[in-house]
Amino acid sequence: MGDFIDSDDDYFDHDSDDDPELPEIDDQGPNEGFVKVITKESLLAAQREDLRKVMEVLSLKEHHARTLLIHYRWDVDKLLTVLVEKGKDDLCAKAGVTSGEHDNFAPSKFSSMVMCIVCIEEVPANEVTTMDCGHYFCNSCWTEHFIVKINEGQSKRIRCMEHQCQAICDEAKVRILVNARDPKLAEKFDRFLLESYIEDNRKVKWCPSVPHCGNAIRVDDVELCEVECACGLQFCFSCSSDAHSPCSCLMWELWSKKCRDDSETVNWITVHSKPCPKCNKSVEKNGGCNLVICVCGQAFCWLCGGATGREHTYAGIAGHSCGRYKEEKEQKAECAKRDLLRYIHYHNRYKAHTDSFELETNLKTTIQEKISRLEERESTNKDFSWVTDGLYRLFRSRRILSYSYPFTFYMFGDERFNNHMTKEEREIKKNLFEDQQQQFEANVEKLSSILEEPFDQFSEDKVVKLRMDIINLSTVTDKLCEKLYECIENDLLGTLQWSTRKIAPYKSKGVDKASELIVCTDMKLYHTEKDSSKDGMCIITHMPITCVLTLLYVRIYFLFFFPNIVVVEEKLEINNTNKSLKSY
Repeated sequence: MGDFIDSDDDYFDHDSDDDPELPEIDDQGPNEGFVKVITKESLLAAQREDLRKVMEVLSLKEHHARTLLIHYRWDVDKLLTVLVEKGKDDLCAKAGVTSGEHDNFAPSKFSSMVMCIVCIEEVPANEVTTMDCGHYFCNSCWTEHFIVKINEGQSKRIRCMEHQCQAICDEAKVRILVNARDPKLAEKFDRFLLESYIEDNRKVKWCPSVPHCGNAIRVDDVELCEVECACGLQFCFSCSSDAHSPCSCLMWELWSKKCRDDSETVNWITVHSKPCPKCNKSVEKNGGCNLVICVCGQAFCWLCGGATGREHTYAGIAGHSCGRYKEEKEQKAECAKRDLLRYIHYHNRYKAHTDSFELETNLKTTIQEKISRLEERESTNKDFSWVTDGLYRLFRSRRILSYSYPFTFYMFGDERFNNHMTKEEREIKKNLFEDQQQQFEANVEKLSSILEEPFDQFSEDKVVKLRMDIINLSTVTDKLCEKLYECIENDLLGTLQWSTRKIAPYKSKGVDKASELIVCTDMKLYHTEKDSSKDGMCIITHMPITCVLTLLYVRIYFLFFFPNIVVVEEKLEINNTNKSLKSY
């Protein structure tokens, strides 16, 4: 939070492709294990999980692994891909990680006094610190350098003070020196390192709830999705706004700004008032006469806006004539009026469905009470999940329906979204889309109406009929919503640029709910144990399956593409390993 970097070169750009491919759309509902919630308690463990993977594969120390992961924005898969393609030396060099340590160059081994080339003073050798790159300076200069960088927000990648040295300083040495001078600043440094897992990780984002719930959400597959935090907030993972599909992030940003600022007030003023030619204040006419006098005393003609005298004859304003038609001025006023009416049309419908959604949330309590009363009756049917399923379908559909109106407003009224269509094509697609939208809206209203029925007072036969009606309506509404999304994604947004057409895919079961992140609580490195029944055989006992697969992938790749490289590895008993993984 508040932490930043020196330059764009400090991080690896993993999204440099000019024309990325569309992600495959999964329409099977929420994906189990796809979205994880990271609490304050599990943040450190989640970070350590990725650190251990890199430490195992590359045989690095923790601070070197952290430097690599920060450089590659905590994308372990991308880091391993670069390792396979370019090798360990190139991987480390670009991230500012030295391949070997230089403790042999410690100044304490040469003399008791050492010259610091920064402050140009001789200091005792025990007051000098050497970094992994081999450069050494006095502790005082190092400390001042670290304090400046931390206060500037560059604590995650503090470079060596040596000229043109790109090596990243050891975080442990940074912590020791800063803590001796300012313990609170050292805590800030540790917090920045910890929060880098969220701030710099494209797969992890803070939950945007207000007040903040303290959770972060990790998505293991793609960024293009809508998720639900453990606190109950549903939001778009791409832009961190409220869940807004079928609007794209750009559309929702424009709509939110339009509803929030005074843009439509300006349109209203343009349509219903005229500026005074002297003081430029907006003047609204409150009478039938076209000779208007501003509060500043200036008289002007309401028809043309030109300054005039105060004298008024039977035929018109004395000395003034504006009967000639001025096409440009009239077109401007008509355009502003048309845009205002169009905005009001879509905003009214968006607001109506948003209000309906808020009112319908009260149905949840009412329906639970009705179900309780039905369960108390002696009836053969004790399963009332069809009511709660129908209610959830109503909530989901009402929300999508409300956001479909801002989508329509921009899709067919903003050149950024429809410049790939001719006027005739735009009109045809608009009519087709609005037909589907109206059909979808009609079924949503039917579902809302039928769920408000006092079914707890119905006879058993009537309850059975109501059950079939709700199930059928829920199914039809779901299919209509799915077709609406298909129309949007294929017919309307399909030919637009990727940045403009991004929308979260439709999932019948709703947005992905974040589940609790389960990580290994043992903070030590993974290790192997000897199997007493097999001499010389080792089995992996404390390594998650994701890490095992990663290691096997790297080894298989090297054995296949680089057969001449001798790989020294321990023998693994596959059967016992599989048993261990299953038990894990």
